[in-house]
Amino acid sequence: MSLFEPYSIGNVTFRNRIGVSPMCQYSSVDGFATDWHLVHLGSRAVGGAGLVFTEAAAVVPDGRISPSDLGIYQDAHIDALRRITRFIGEHGSVPGIQMAHAGRKASTAAPWTGGKSLTTENGGWQPVGPSAIPFDSNSPEPRQLTIAEIKDIVSAFAAAAHRALEAGFKVVEVHAAHGYLLHEFLSPISNQRSDEYGGSFENRCRLPLEVVKAVREIWPKDLPLFVRISASDWVEGGWSISDSVRFAIALREVGVDLIDCSSGGNIQTSIPIGPGYQVGFAAAIRAQAAIATAAVGMITTAPQADQIVRTGQADMVLLARELLRDPYWPARAARELRAEITSAPLQYQRAW
Repeated sequence: MSLFEPYSIGNVTFRNRIGVSPMCQYSSVDGFATDWHLVHLGSRAVGGAGLVFTEAAAVVPDGRISPSDLGIYQDAHIDALRRITRFIGEHGSVPGIQMAHAGRKASTAAPWTGGKSLTTENGGWQPVGPSAIPFDSNSPEPRQLTIAEIKDIVSAFAAAAHRALEAGFKVVEVHAAHGYLLHEFLSPISNQRSDEYGGSFENRCRLPLEVVKAVREIWPKDLPLFVRISASDWVEGGWSISDSVRFAIALREVGVDLIDCSSGGNIQTSIPIGPGYQVGFAAAIRAQAAIATAAVGMITTAPQADQIVRTGQADMVLLARELLRDPYWPARAARELRAEITSAPLQYQRAW
């Protein structure tokens, strides 16, 4: 394997092993994609990435992180998203969407306006979670979800998967990381329920697995289904890499094709951040759970990304901020690694 070797899952082939990681843009109105999303995501496709993910798209309105988040909770969202998937596909990339519910971390302002919790008086709403435990001392107490509401959320993910298919996406990713709702159910830090959705490892995994099963029933078997997890809470007594391996095995058994391996986000703690600091999680899950993985987190150079793939630590690498800085990073990486550039648009070939 190498960074620029094509990679196939089902009937989908990625031209290389580089993906655009989901990154919130806080630029939607009522959940609708805008021209910003078309240009932002489209330029990464033109830049040569094999996979282009949207930001987290909320499956219900109160599942948004902020009022400016992307949504896929109503049929009216489909047309604007279809315009984006068409453009991405026309330029050789595979369009993907990450579906999410923010849980207790919902109802906040955009980062550049302070990022603080919003009350109902200033455009926010009541966050929900597995238990009535706030994220931190500055966050509101979430309302504990009822069993009926949990079932409604499973149905909302399934409906969102149907809309994603209608919109032309070829990859769907269920967001179960970064302290958002599904991660909140997984972690004993945020889930202290005493019913069938809390307590034991199996009970805490119940909702995420129900969501994935419901999505897989809608999502065609020949199209890739990813799940993003936080492989560790980075605190004693929290979700751990051994938990992640067990969970990844369960996900593989219900039809998940790839685990997108991130970490943290469910509690304020110190994380030893450095280049490639999460790659070991992807390597461990790939080896121990026998499932494909993607590595993400401070992957910035071409040799670093290529080495991750060549040594079998992950099947793909997802870049985030590096692709914000340079949407043409894949083309630059190909030149640096002396790989064939097959993604140059006709309009740009005289420069490449």
